[in-house]
Amino acid sequence: MRQRGVTLMTPNAYATEPAQDATKAQAPDMLPPSRWATWEFYVYYLAAAIVIPYMIYVPIYLSSPSRPEFAKYHHYLVDGWMGGRMRDNSDHQYRLLRDNGLLLLVLMVSYGVLSRVMRWIASRSGPQAQQVRMAFLGATGAVFVTALHGINAVKLLVLSLLNYAIASSSAWLPQYFVVAMVWMYNGGMLFLVFYSNGMPFATFWPSLAWLDAYAGLVPRWYISYNFTMLRLVSFALDFVWARYQRGTKPAPTGVPSKDRMNLPHELPAYSLTAQLLYLSYPPLFIAGPIVTFNDFWSQVCKPLHIPVRAIAVYACRCLFAVLSIEFMLHYMYVNAIKSARVWNAYTPMEMAILSFWSLEFVWFKLVVPWRLFRLWALLDGVDVPENVIRSITNSPSALRFWRAWHRSYNLWVVRYIYIPLGGAKRQLVSSLVVFTFVALWHDLSFTLLAWAWLIVLFIVPEIVGRSLVPGRVYGQRPWFRHVRALGTVANVFMMISANLVGFVIGLDGVQFVWSQMIETGAGRICLLQLIVVLFIAAQLMYEYRAEEMRRGVCKPY
Repeated sequence: MRQRGVTLMTPNAYATEPAQDATKAQAPDMLPPSRWATWEFYVYYLAAAIVIPYMIYVPIYLSSPSRPEFAKYHHYLVDGWMGGRMRDNSDHQYRLLRDNGLLLLVLMVSYGVLSRVMRWIASRSGPQAQQVRMAFLGATGAVFVTALHGINAVKLLVLSLLNYAIASSSAWLPQYFVVAMVWMYNGGMLFLVFYSNGMPFATFWPSLAWLDAYAGLVPRWYISYNFTMLRLVSFALDFVWARYQRGTKPAPTGVPSKDRMNLPHELPAYSLTAQLLYLSYPPLFIAGPIVTFNDFWSQVCKPLHIPVRAIAVYACRCLFAVLSIEFMLHYMYVNAIKSARVWNAYTPMEMAILSFWSLEFVWFKLVVPWRLFRLWALLDGVDVPENVIRSITNSPSALRFWRAWHRSYNLWVVRYIYIPLGGAKRQLVSSLVVFTFVALWHDLSFTLLAWAWLIVLFIVPEIVGRSLVPGRVYGQRPWFRHVRALGTVANVFMMISANLVGFVIGLDGVQFVWSQMIETGAGRICLLQLIVVLFIAAQLMYEYRAEEMRRGVCKPY
């Protein structure tokens, strides 16, 4: 949606943004004709009409109180509000968001109204407009962070001062040395904050232990410090690169997100005040989405004009996501089943379907806060990248899946890690470093390290397959799409396994599921059925991509 030269990033905006590149890569008239009305796809529709309702029915049936294993996870359930059902309350992350949902809603609306009033005042302040905007952001950021973390806000202030001192040293030190210092400092602080449980005053200065009692509404401030660390790195590296890119045209206002992210500002823009405003920006402080400093400061200098109608439509999407996860929590107790570890009570097919819905739950519990916080930023006139622009049931490519999953984080990783390491020229090495960093950033544990290394291992077949059988050479051959679909089946199995290891049932749980699939007769039959279903799903997904390219709205996979 465009308004006065500004693009509002709607759910498929990142799919539509590179439309010209898509056309250059493969013009719509070079694509095969649509297959939607062929007999082959009629068979696929029939299969989908049977499989999809069955996949919805199974977790609802397995969540019935009449099931013998219900008593093993009943303690995770609480009284619900939908259909007279109890609600799964086992996930602590979503529980925290849900318990504070009303407060968050009031805060979002109040902040949005106050922001519009202040922007109206700023628009009539002439040369002082930016100062008015900065004063508003500074006051609200200071109040918000202090209310959340109390005295621990001082620790964040000290960490940001040290970060600014390192970034400023680029005035007299070599660039590579300063970049290394930025990474070592922020990586070291992330480890220190995590392992010391937030660096309590009692640990370092026993005489100041009384200060730990004034820790604000969220005493465990270090839980969200990993997002602050991303912002510290973004500010520091954008500052360093801007200093060494003197002569580059400064970033204009009103440009697309990609340009706002990459184009540097004038050096005075990289001030300590700017860093503090960026770090404490309330709508994105807790969990993002991530926006780089260059992009953020472009919008501070001149807030985007985002139509009220566009914000209202996005708010409806947020409401739909909330109602969807609430339906899951009331009718599919997959997370409680996972938490109670009662997998051995189910058949291989039931375990496979429960595994799928466990990943869907992870998808939903991340979609809800990311979209709510992005909505909050939109109310303030700040447009940040949309996360999760593809669902996990519409991502046949592992490489593309990760670009669409935590989209804003992926853009951050690409800018500050992947490209500096060589990007596609050293794809495997770069990917190994990237996913190791991603795992350690999420949680300093072996489970997520195993997840990261599995992801790197599992993307190797796709990279090799693309090299040996490139679509630009064989894409028009009749057999190509079937071979690609079979490769996607293997890809999906590997990606699901890796994500179950990292975010759902761990390595032991995945080993148990696969042992049931391979070592039992029922499991092998189930595995064959899953291969057929995933093959059909891959054909439908790729045809959907082709349809997008025919319309010129999607870069080819």
